[in-house]
Amino acid sequence: MIPRRYRVTLCMLKTTIALLLCSLTTAPSLAQSVLPRAEEPFAGKIGLTYKDSQAVKPKLKIPATYGLENPPNILIILIDDCGFGQMGTFGGGIPTPALDRVANNGLKYTRFHTTALCSPTRAALLTGRNHHSVGSGVIGEAGTGFPGYSGVIPPSAATFAEIIREYGYMNAWFGKNHNVPDWETSLVGPFDRWADGLGFDYFYGFVGGDTDQFHPALVENKKRLEPPQTNEDGSPYHFTTDIADHAIRMMRASKAVAPQRPFCVYFATGATHAPHQVPAEWIEKFKGKFDSGWDAYRQQTFLRQKEMGIIPKNAKLTERPDSLPSWDSLPQKERDVYARMMEVFAAFTAHTDHEAGRLLDTLEEMGELDNTVVLYMAGDNGSSAEGGLNGLLNEMTFFNAIPETLESKIAAIDTLGSNKHYNHFPAAWAHAMDTPFQWTKQIASHFGGTRNGLAISWPNGIKARGEVRDQFHHVIDIAPTLLDILGVEAPAQFNGIAQKPIEGVSMTYTFDDADADDRRTTQYFEMLGNQGIYHDGWMASAIRGVPWDSESPPIDLLNMPWELYNVEEDFSQANNLAKENPQKVDEMVKLFFAEAAKYNVLPLDGRKTDRLNVENRPSLTAGRDSFTYPNLLRLPEGAAPDLKHRNHTITAKVILPEVGGEGMLVTQGGRFAGFGLYVRDGKLVYDYNLVGVEQYTIASEERLPSGEVTLKAVYKTDEDKPFAGANVTLFADDKKIGEGRVEKSIPNRVTLDETFDVGFDTGTPVADGYDMPFKFTGKLNAVTIDLP
Repeated sequence: MIPRRYRVTLCMLKTTIALLLCSLTTAPSLAQSVLPRAEEPFAGKIGLTYKDSQAVKPKLKIPATYGLENPPNILIILIDDCGFGQMGTFGGGIPTPALDRVANNGLKYTRFHTTALCSPTRAALLTGRNHHSVGSGVIGEAGTGFPGYSGVIPPSAATFAEIIREYGYMNAWFGKNHNVPDWETSLVGPFDRWADGLGFDYFYGFVGGDTDQFHPALVENKKRLEPPQTNEDGSPYHFTTDIADHAIRMMRASKAVAPQRPFCVYFATGATHAPHQVPAEWIEKFKGKFDSGWDAYRQQTFLRQKEMGIIPKNAKLTERPDSLPSWDSLPQKERDVYARMMEVFAAFTAHTDHEAGRLLDTLEEMGELDNTVVLYMAGDNGSSAEGGLNGLLNEMTFFNAIPETLESKIAAIDTLGSNKHYNHFPAAWAHAMDTPFQWTKQIASHFGGTRNGLAISWPNGIKARGEVRDQFHHVIDIAPTLLDILGVEAPAQFNGIAQKPIEGVSMTYTFDDADADDRRTTQYFEMLGNQGIYHDGWMASAIRGVPWDSESPPIDLLNMPWELYNVEEDFSQANNLAKENPQKVDEMVKLFFAEAAKYNVLPLDGRKTDRLNVENRPSLTAGRDSFTYPNLLRLPEGAAPDLKHRNHTITAKVILPEVGGEGMLVTQGGRFAGFGLYVRDGKLVYDYNLVGVEQYTIASEERLPSGEVTLKAVYKTDEDKPFAGANVTLFADDKKIGEGRVEKSIPNRVTLDETFDVGFDTGTPVADGYDMPFKFTGKLNAVTIDLP
């Protein structure tokens, strides 16, 4: 129930909305077009034959056809999980010359904001609407059945890419696409919410929250691929280099084939999201540079930010939370591991910026840099504290609430950043990356979760060079800015569907006027129950729980302890004025709930792991108790049967050759979590990988017979409950040939990027001892999975 003091505000809001809706029925729409355009009548002449007729050729779909003269190319570079104090351009300790280059060729924005989480920010970026307004109040994998949290961008919110494509742009998306509903990511789609459905003619990257940088779950358009062994230059494969190679090739080919068409390239790296994986030679460049620790890093970054004019001279460095340890309090062995984790992260950041720089080099070589709008967003949220207090060798342990030992991290210190680990640094490093602010990713109530560096350059359209802009803006302002640059208005109707109003404001007014008054005067923030509201220089903030915990204790989301900051005078939210000004707090909280009602934020929900339950969302497998899959099939987890802590039987009818028959029958996941049923050395083997912490291997006691044989693994859980153990029994033609225990099971999520594979294994192996892709060398027609 909403507190009594907020009910009046909500009633007034509903009345206002009703009046506005009534007025829309008589007032003319501000949008100037319906897209796609109606078919034009034939303007030629039709006689009895072609000799007495006059043809009219169809028009090219290029900007000139629609009255746009010399429109710019667009390059959007979006870095994942990047803090305000991470990049050297904004005072951080990691050199980022490509971001420097964009900023020096244009503008740096120091009060630009995101949503505090990845796919919500990306939905807001693409649509120009608040994340809850477009069903993306949280990542899709945690979506619930409410309008603001469906995980589905509605057709009433066409993306800027869809709009500019109708004006002749060629749009290409490289890297991360975390805006496809989890249940629609399989080979059967539907595909209307994949990249093409969101306005992009070409896609090359991965679909999901993150991916292994050495073994990514690659997708080209709608087809899943296995990555090559090397990059185009012959160096060992890395995902960021690969997408840069593809983006460069696409930009060159686009102008070679159709110079009349500008391109829009959306370059959304998987970096610097976990796993922190990067070529070893980049790691060595940072050896020893972070031995002084996270507290020293914050102090050094804070001083640089003042010297560079990134933050005001009167700004204060916020305190480290008591729940994060001081660097000096740690034993030397821990410091050694955590310093190495930061070296890997710095290398990951620098390598990513280097690859972004290759795109800028290409634009310059093509002669297109001056007429390209480059937006370099240093983060879709603050730096991630999901590595917990001690950092991680495997990010999947965090999502499944399974602890890792310090000893395992110490043993892995020399291989951190390699393909052996899905590693993540400690939360205190994430906090340092967000200098000078409080908190990190997930915490939408504070700028550590939402304030990100932004640089924009467009030499043909922005006169300023290397200047700072401090107007308050939000990621929803990017789409209207791009449309404003082109002189294009958002349509009232798109694909026959009435459109929601654009909720962002154009930032073009700031391009040539450093002192222009802010045009964004109000902005709500909410993520995972963390609540914030900005209005006319004031910020009210209410934190729901710390981001490094998989779950937080219950709390009354309607009666949170609110903080208050005058952010016109207090840049970093260092001085809480709530006790001195309770009336202002009350005013701001009422405004938050008014905005929450307006933009589909309600109902508030502060749960984390409970929301990951697949039963909260549509499912292709719901209601089914038997699944038969053909050989050589790949399915993402969202489209595969959920076998976690459930009784199930896996059956494979095969023909085994007399000699050498082996290979994978079925597997899900890989090196960092999952299971596999396979034939090796003449025996049937069931392997269960508990997020890299434990490995349970059950093998048949005797060799398998050749010829036709039915192989079976029966998994009987101790109870249908997270973490439950299980007995696994192996059969050949109904004869028991092996049995063993899985002492503990994966509770929440098997994998973030790998697939459910039949007849082979893609990505990474679920166990050591076989070579990928471990294709089954006998005959396998299908695998059946039965649930009681």
